[in-house]
Amino acid sequence: MAIQTKYCCQCGTSFSCGEEDNNSTCWCDAFPHIGQIDGIHNCLCPACLKKQMKGKIDVFVADFKSGKQENIAPKYNDKKGKLILDIDYYIENGNLIFTEWYHLKRTECCGNSCRHCPYEHKNVFNSPVEEKLKKKE
Repeated sequence: MAIQTKYCCQCGTSFSCGEEDNNSTCWCDAFPHIGQIDGIHNCLCPACLKKQMKGKIDVFVADFKSGKQENIAPKYNDKKGKLILDIDYYIENGNLIFTEWYHLKRTECCGNSCRHCPYEHKNVFNSPVEEKLKKKE
């Protein structure tokens, strides 16, 4: 599909849509498509799609942490290592801060006391989870 100019069905902004060549994909394929976006029947611009996906991811993370949802995030791990700003990470005072979504794609706690660890820091030495386990013994 050749690149086309489209208009966002949510905000009306024009944007480019499509593949640059037969070996590439559209920019929107980089986003995790973890569910239907309610009421949207056409393409969204990058800003609106990011906002919609961020909302879906926030619900997914909350459901995972409460035990309502199994972790399906690893299947959205980009094989080329590409990360999406405000989905996988954000920048704070010049530092790259990984989101809970990014950590869920890793499948386990890395042990580095990350701010947004969805695994309760279970691999961190002297973590609250580790301390609870010691008390039970």
